[in-house]
Amino acid sequence: MLERHELETFLVLAEELHFGRTGERIGVSTGRVSQTVKKLERRVGTPLFARTSRSVRLTPIGRRLYEDLLPAHRQLRAALERATEAGRGFHGRLRTGFGTPWGGELLTAVADTFLARHPGCEITLHEVPLDGGVRPLKDGELDIQLTAFPVREPDLTTGPVVVRDDRVLLLPAAHPLAGRPSLGLDDLAGLPLITTGGANSRVWLDHHYPRRTPSGAPIGRGPVAATWQEVLSHVTAGRGVTPGAARGAQYHPRPGVAYVPLHDAPPLEYGLVWPTAADSALLRAFVTAVGARRP
Repeated sequence: MLERHELETFLVLAEELHFGRTGERIGVSTGRVSQTVKKLERRVGTPLFARTSRSVRLTPIGRRLYEDLLPAHRQLRAALERATEAGRGFHGRLRTGFGTPWGGELLTAVADTFLARHPGCEITLHEVPLDGGVRPLKDGELDIQLTAFPVREPDLTTGPVVVRDDRVLLLPAAHPLAGRPSLGLDDLAGLPLITTGGANSRVWLDHHYPRRTPSGAPIGRGPVAATWQEVLSHVTAGRGVTPGAARGAQYHPRPGVAYVPLHDAPPLEYGLVWPTAADSALLRAFVTAVGARRP
């Protein structure tokens, strides 16, 4: 029975036909490669390689042994990789959530690539409404969520920022401010701000829907919306204005809505959030995959 290091040494030398390169590939000295091959040849009872000072080549018996062993070695490696992935948790189901169309596109692309590499997994995607906050994570309906920061919950872990976008103000197209090239946060003074509520925390709401301008002027309150479609309907009807992401103009274009840049507002940041107690190898691998795919 071949030992694993003998098998790998023989197969790599059969591919490289060079003792030095073989040693580099498998992380041992050239002398160790030579000793392993000689031991194997003594066991087989015949030379497997023809060696000269300038070249190394397989003998006919060595070639036949290589062709017989290679498929079995590939099957063995595949079996070990599957077992290792299973041991690390790269199997099972991962329920992911998103609140924006670009977030959904990002998670879909990552899921497709991830599943191609880890077919033993199941990844499902679910849209979270604007007023859903991170409640699906707390209620156990989702395992991980791509959401707008900030999220400061003691039982949730936040990953790094994976998407940043400039802020804009959504106004009715006929509004006097809609024709400006850009606006400042002080321009929000007195305007009815369309907001949301639901499961969103006070910290999150104050960050996205401030109650005062930087100069201290109060910002009014307009209708409360549960979804982005409701927000757009309110803006189109002239019931108020609301801050949003610049790329929203690409995904939610409407004749009655103008997207005007907010030149002094900090960018929007989106990242992954998950229950701290639900940490797993599968979840961590997915977080890494999303980070590598960030726009």
